[in-house]
Amino acid sequence: MNDDLRRMYDDFFGTPLDIAKEKEITEEINNESEIDIDSILLDEDSLKLLKKIVEYMKRYNDGLIKNYITFNIMLNTDNQETIDTVIKILTKQDRYLNNNKTSKLSLYNLEKNTNINELYKNGIVILSNLQAFEMKDVEEKNLFLYNFKNNLSGKSITILTDTVNNINSFLTYDNDLLNRYFTFRLNGINPGVQDVYNEVLNKVELNEENNIKLLDYIKETYKHNTNYTSYRDKLIEYISFNDEIPTITKTKTNEEIFEELNELIGLEDVKNSLKDLVNLISLKDKTKDSLKIKDINLHMVFLGNPGTGKTTVARLLSGILYNLGYIKEDKLIEVSSKDLVAEYVGQTAPKTNAVIERAKGGILFIDEAYALASDNNSYNDEAIATLIKAMEDNRDNLVVIFAGYTKEMNKFLDSNSGIVSRVGYTLNFKDYTSDELLAIFKQMIRKAGFKITDGALEKAKNIINDNLNTKNFGNARFVRNMYEKTVVKHATNTKDKKRKDKLVTIVEDDINIDNLIVNQ
Repeated sequence: MNDDLRRMYDDFFGTPLDIAKEKEITEEINNESEIDIDSILLDEDSLKLLKKIVEYMKRYNDGLIKNYITFNIMLNTDNQETIDTVIKILTKQDRYLNNNKTSKLSLYNLEKNTNINELYKNGIVILSNLQAFEMKDVEEKNLFLYNFKNNLSGKSITILTDTVNNINSFLTYDNDLLNRYFTFRLNGINPGVQDVYNEVLNKVELNEENNIKLLDYIKETYKHNTNYTSYRDKLIEYISFNDEIPTITKTKTNEEIFEELNELIGLEDVKNSLKDLVNLISLKDKTKDSLKIKDINLHMVFLGNPGTGKTTVARLLSGILYNLGYIKEDKLIEVSSKDLVAEYVGQTAPKTNAVIERAKGGILFIDEAYALASDNNSYNDEAIATLIKAMEDNRDNLVVIFAGYTKEMNKFLDSNSGIVSRVGYTLNFKDYTSDELLAIFKQMIRKAGFKITDGALEKAKNIINDNLNTKNFGNARFVRNMYEKTVVKHATNTKDKKRKDKLVTIVEDDINIDNLIVNQ
């Protein structure tokens, strides 16, 4: 809040609340709304501001203050429980509002014929999904802003609910919005480990041993940047259904992940690129501000044919970036274009944003991303525009990887400078050689506990060489299919055998690709 607004604010509110007065206001609010206001997930300054707003409303209602203030609020949170609680407290001041009702408008659903004036017949107007405003054309934006501003000075409360970045971005469309209308900001917070522990305990019955296990589990798995309501509710549901505490999944160290990466056959260029990236991140972290190393852009493009290890490497990369603190959760959300693009007008942006929300804090892996290439398809263009904005707005909370065939992906990238400008790394996944594919087959055999004869290996090599240059050859995917069919054939061939050495040895007659579809 700037100095002029601060002076005006202090004139309206008077001196800061002393302890006794704040306690009195808190008790009044709690009695009226049947809510413990101090338990709302807002930071300390925001709670005090909310109490002052309610106190000002009461004094205005009682005729003790003549100056009317329209309390248009920026509520920086995506926690629906916090939003609903703040609204409940404000609507209790019904003598101040036009009536005790609330209207909600997601800007995804904003159309040219949306009646803004009708919304403002109610006491509180909630605007959400503010990033969708970016997708509207100039005429829609101007019409909305004109009607919107005409209603902001009335006796209704407007609440913008979203992340800090999305609210700030929306307010830049018109200087008056931030400088004149929206001067009150409430900042949401997430609770600590002990708070989550107490909430879960209030919903489930546990013995003393499981109480300790629960606390240990929450300490290990709960992060302050996690959507705590989702975390809490899933944990309560799991314990209630299974009558036990979930098992803590041990996080692999980067040393363990790189051991797993190095075990992969081939991919030497990819391995070296990832090692260089980790070394750069480590150098930047160790030197802090001593070196002028620019922020590292981790959005990526993976180029390569099917079965060249793109998804496998992306999963390993998730663990690496999590350990380095560059993503907040070790998670990879895998999608394709059909998961992003809708069939009807107005549905693509919400569908794409829903996927983005799921992926926040981790990696969004878009396979066969070239399918998003426009071909004059406005729905595809809308999905790309939504992704580009998310890549920019959430650089600290999301890594996006576009993956697909090299030729098609290069055409896609050449046609869209917006994506290219936001990608920091391009990794090329080369086709495997016949020797590498045979090594992958041998590795699968060994890891399953089988032995294999030289004759069987020779037959497998010949099959690989015969199919290597066929159209849409599946690389490691082809080898895995051959391995699985070989194991099935081996089981049939040994059904009447009992000697262990026969049961664990793959022979030439077991090698099989029957009914394996190979495009010529």
